Order: sequence, then structure tokens, then C-alpha cells
Amino acid sequence: MNIAVLGSGGREHALCYKLTKSKKIQNIFCIPGNAGTGRIVKNLDVDISNFQILYKEILKHNINIIIVGPEQPLVDGIVDFFNQKKILIFGPDKFAAQLEGSKYFTKLLCNQNNIPTAKFGVFNNITDAESFIDRNKMPIVVKADGLASGKGVYICETKTHALNAIKEILSGKFISSSTVLLEEFLSGEEMSYFIIADKNGYKFFGSAQDHKRVGEGDTGPNTGGMGAYSPSSIINNILEKKIRKKIIEPTLNGLKKMNHPYSGFLYAGLMITNNEPYLIEYNVRMGDPECQTIMTLLETDLVNIIEATIAGKITDLEISWKKEKSMCIVLCSKGYPNTYKKNIEIDKIDNLILDKKSLVFHAGTYEKNGKIYSNGGRVLNFVTLSNSLLEARKKGSSLIKKLNWNNGFFRKDIGWKSIINNK
Repeated sequence: MNIAVLGSGGREHALCYKLTKSKKIQNIFCIPGNAGTGRIVKNLDVDISNFQILYKEILKHNINIIIVGPEQPLVDGIVDFFNQKKILIFGPDKFAAQLEGSKYFTKLLCNQNNIPTAKFGVFNNITDAESFIDRNKMPIVVKADGLASGKGVYICETKTHALNAIKEILSGKFISSSTVLLEEFLSGEEMSYFIIADKNGYKFFGSAQDHKRVGEGDTGPNTGGMGAYSPSSIINNILEKKIRKKIIEPTLNGLKKMNHPYSGFLYAGLMITNNEPYLIEYNVRMGDPECQTIMTLLETDLVNIIEATIAGKITDLEISWKKEKSMCIVLCSKGYPNTYKKNIEIDKIDNLILDKKSLVFHAGTYEKNGKIYSNGGRVLNFVTLSNSLLEARKKGSSLIKKLNWNNGFFRKDIGWKSIINNK
């Protein structure tokens, strides 16, 4: 069997890593991949946004199953395209991918199915948006309606901040979004909850705590994710039952009623207030960097999981997990999430000594003439496993310091809330 993973980030490196553990695969391709994936699988330098060219490469390499990593191809309809070509592909169709592609679509689905979420309004002009602000309390959350690589969310303490954020979005800061969504601010603890679903049912696929803000103590602007740990420290049996009954199942049932049953990974970004879950957003793929932590805890063969999902038999499969905790610390280029330099050599990476419970997943990297260079804001993911989050963090931080890449920075407090509360 030949499998292709689409994407070039840390999430895709983690997926490829897990696939290499399967005995069922003959060849693994990552399209286009990065320096890290290129060292464990075969990279193909192909534009994944051009479905026709991608299709030719899929045929050329006799690829049996495609796993889609990032959200953009899903929102653009890649699953529909390859379904028509009779090639097996893992992920939701274009209609269901609106769960991430349009926040307005998700909010309407919530209203129609009584899914708990923040009160909201959607606007395409500053006047109506300002009226919504005046009718609600501060702080207020301003979001780009379309895809924004995890950066289109502003938590605004003042009306001036909110109006500036709205103007940025409406002026086209995020190409995919010409409308703005305003929400009431919900206080509590954020949590990432994952499932894997097919047309007949779903299975739990891990929980995690992401760290979106660039600065320590959760300060500064939002990023694509500065780090994460799994499992979430706030998950419990009662809360999980509420998440399933109030959020996950009504969503899946709602899509079924619209004749577009969900298939693939589904990531619910939640706010937990007094042990009650509220939906913040959906992502129609694995999170990044949450995927890196979850894949290192997964014991079941990922190929078996993908095959069962495509066949509509995921509920027949038992999925098992390691009992440890996994933490991912993201090493970023200085200046991220704003302006940063690219093409900087990472010269000491091959000198790092890793064990079975320490991994480095590449994100924004490429290899040239045997040397590895940076090619993005989020550059490397340091993932460590331990029975203690504090020990995992110490181990990951130590590896980053040994790398001693002067062009990078990282948050030294990943998992800080859980670590403080469990002392």
C-alpha cells in the first residue's frame, strides 16, 4: 500500500512519523513536505492547491490513500475532487469543511441544533459592527469569518481596539475573509477536544491544551500555536459526556440531516466554564501543534484507523493510548507572528541526542545540500513524553537550549496553568 500525506508542517511530520510505524505500508509520500519529513519518507514537490497536477502525481506513484493535513485543500473541495476520481481520501467533503471555512456557517449550525456557543453577529460593514459592540459588554471577540491560519482572532478590551481589528479584517488582511464575526467574550479554560468520525459514528481521538498567545502567561497576539500538551488536565468523565451530548453529537447529526455526514478528524475548540462546555470553533483536521502530542500517545496503527474511517467502520475499531503525558514546545523565528527572517541555517540540529521519548518534528524548514534552513514562523516542534508535565517541559526546553539556534525563541511556560494547579 502507498499513502500520501498532504502538507508541510509539524502536523504532517507527526502523521508521517506515525505512519512509518505501520507494517501495512510500502511507500509513504509527503506532498510537499519539509526537511524533517524528507528524512523519513519521500517528499514530492507538488502544489497541493492544484488538484489536476496533484492527481497526475497520485497516479504516477500508485498512491492508494490520501491523508489531507491542512484545512485549505479541504475547504477548497479536495475530497470531492478525488472522490470523483475514485481515489480513497481521508477528510470531510467541501460542504462539511465549512465548519472551519466559515464561522458563520458553524454559528448557524449551533443555533439550529441548540449547541452552546457565544452570542454573535456577522457583519460586512463597520457601521453595523459598531452597533453590535455598543449593545454588548467589553471585552469582545473579533474574528475573520474565513480561514486565517489561526491568527484571525482578536480579544479586544476596548471599543477602539475592536474597531481597528474590524477594519483590518474588512480591508482584506485575510484573503479568505470579507466579513467579520463578533462574539461575546466567554471566560473559563480553553480545551481542544478531538474525534474521528465517519458516516456511521465516531470515536474519541484525544484532548489537548493549546497555547495560542505568543507571550508567556498567555500574553500578546494570537499565533498558529506556541505549544500544547495532551491529554488536557481539565477533562473529566462528566465534562466529556456533556461535550459529546451537547456539542459533538448534535453537530454530526445536523450535518447528516443536510446529507453531508462528516468524515475525518474533527477538532472542537472549547471554552469550559464551571464544567460546562461552549463551542468556540471547529477545525476540520488535526490541530497543529496538538497533533504532535496526540500522535506520540497513540498506540493503535494509524493506517488501521484511516482505513476503518474510509470504510465507515470506525466504531468497530478499538483505539488505544499510552498513559503518559506529551508536551510540544514550538521553536519560532524571532519576530513571529509578525515579520521574521527566513532561510537561516539550523546548523546544530543533527547534533541533538534524542531518545524514545523525545522527538523533533519539523514545521517551517527545508533542506539544501545536506543543510537545514528555516522557512517559516514556526520552525521546529520539540515533543517529549513523561509522567509529569513539568519533567516533559524541562526535557523539551533543555533540547532547545542545546540546539542553541540564535534566530529562534520559544515559550518557556507551556503547561503552566496545569503545572501550578497540580503542585
